[in-house]
Amino acid sequence: MPLITFGEIIDLIAMTFFVGYIFADMIPIRRESYDPLQHYKKRFDFEGLKFAVMATAPAIILHELAHKFVALGFGLDAVFYAFYRSTFTLMLGVFTVIAKLTGFGFMFFVPGYVGISGNGTNLQFALAAFAGPFVNLVLWIVPLYLLKNKLYKKKHYLILILTQKINMFLFIFNMLPIPGFDGYKVFIGLIRSFT
Repeated sequence: MPLITFGEIIDLIAMTFFVGYIFADMIPIRRESYDPLQHYKKRFDFEGLKFAVMATAPAIILHELAHKFVALGFGLDAVFYAFYRSTFTLMLGVFTVIAKLTGFGFMFFVPGYVGISGNGTNLQFALAAFAGPFVNLVLWIVPLYLLKNKLYKKKHYLILILTQKINMFLFIFNMLPIPGFDGYKVFIGLIRSFT
């Protein structure tokens, strides 16, 4: 199985822009000039999209690629899919866009996922499931360390804060032992491995 296919690259790009669009006007960015009517102008905010992509996409992309590469390392088949490849996640995406357009405060969606199959041990599947949240754990702790010890330039402060908070949320949320979540797959795989 190839490390990554052309279709997966297209799905990663589509997912990146979708996530950027969803968070484009939710993440506050400091602008050089302030225009109080900017919010009411009907232009798309490309600067907000760029910043949202930089703040959110690495957490999600690296999370999913960790699942894929660890599974491949164990000899399993692993394919990345963007949200529009599954009816359920596509519907979540549609509801997310509706929630964004209507100003509804809470959105839940799955921008992408990795399908893993093959003959592996329960421990291998558990480790492949944990690989994604582990990346989020690292991306949570490193910015936290940099912020606490003031090891950053002033212009990187906002991106470090957002990276830390986004990855903290993704780690905790994904490790919940609820069916369908990574945490459930980790705990079930570990229990089956050692019992």
